Amino acid sequence: MPTVAVPLGEIATGVPRRRFVRKRRLRVANPVKTIVRKAVIALFGVWIKVSTSLVRRLNWFPSVKTYVGYGTEEYSRLVCRTIYAPTRAKPHTPMRGIHAMLEVPAAHERVRIDIDDVPLKTVQVGTMEVYDPIDSTRNQTMDYSMSDSAGYLDLLAEHRLQPGIHTISCTVPRRPPVKAELFTIPSDTNVGVISDVDDTIMVTQVPTLWKAVYNMMLLSPHKRASVPGMAVMYNKIRAMFPNAPFFYLSTSPWNVESQIRGFITDYGFPDGPLLLRDLDPRPKTFVPSGVQHKLEYAEQLMEDFPDMKFILLGDDGQKDPTTYAQIVKRYPGRVLAIGIRQLSPREAGGGLVPMSGFATTQPVPDTDVPVFTGATGANMMKTMLPYLEQFR
Repeated sequence: MPTVAVPLGEIATGVPRRRFVRKRRLRVANPVKTIVRKAVIALFGVWIKVSTSLVRRLNWFPSVKTYVGYGTEEYSRLVCRTIYAPTRAKPHTPMRGIHAMLEVPAAHERVRIDIDDVPLKTVQVGTMEVYDPIDSTRNQTMDYSMSDSAGYLDLLAEHRLQPGIHTISCTVPRRPPVKAELFTIPSDTNVGVISDVDDTIMVTQVPTLWKAVYNMMLLSPHKRASVPGMAVMYNKIRAMFPNAPFFYLSTSPWNVESQIRGFITDYGFPDGPLLLRDLDPRPKTFVPSGVQHKLEYAEQLMEDFPDMKFILLGDDGQKDPTTYAQIVKRYPGRVLAIGIRQLSPREAGGGLVPMSGFATTQPVPDTDVPVFTGATGANMMKTMLPYLEQFR
């Protein structure tokens, strides 16, 4: 598949970046969607009530899952989740998606958090799926924090840390501490990478619903296939920019974090934070769309690292091209390049070649930054890597 490069615009001209101000439109509620949303939320509430009663009868009690965090020398963003689990459960053991999706949240549980064995006491409690800027007026000082109704705890902690990889430790009553990595990124880092997961690095065939469901829910976590050449390309980018952090952004739920984390390790992709989403519709009224989810996290990363420019990597099977084009428009001068992996017609059509005249993937985005496309990592890096050399 040929590689396409869109001419470079505002990056080359040196136009100073401007802060994006979101404009909210008044929307008229669709009565059918309102009814469907209320029904989904009601059914979800019933399932939570029944499942919670069942696991308590089985003598399960709250456990905690700690996810990889990131931050700067001044503050860190941390996410964990409290769920019900058997006595001998291992929180980060990869499991089939169907098992992970049936996890029962343990709401409003106390969680004590340490960083490098130092208790974390001053935090700002955030809201899942919503970008929370630093606001010292919202700081709370406590010995422990409380998870929300979905079991999640989204924290922004202000403190001083040296750049590097640190250790987060989360503890709930009656359980041993559960640890994860914390990537503290130097504030003067110039380049970062934001990468999609599904069909960009991991073969999931998201455009085909039944195959995506099978791959995520039923396939063994150790049998996931990697997109050819992508691990090589990512490691070449890492070698080109040794200090560049890799942020893996996906519309997959936090329930399958251990599966994706294991995949990244098994196939040798650069390690980095996973930014996933919460599928519990109750705390935020409903589940956010994939585009909304990715834009929220992109906004968070752009604001957390105002001096960093990003390489955006995705695929044309979902809405990555238009989503990335929106990011470029919102943050002019902050994106160095976009890489879009092109799905084959058979991949996009679930094994069937689509009829003539019917497109199953999105076109190359129309942006002011170069867009490189290819069916594999080898295709993309032939022209993308030589272009990125100038930013070393």
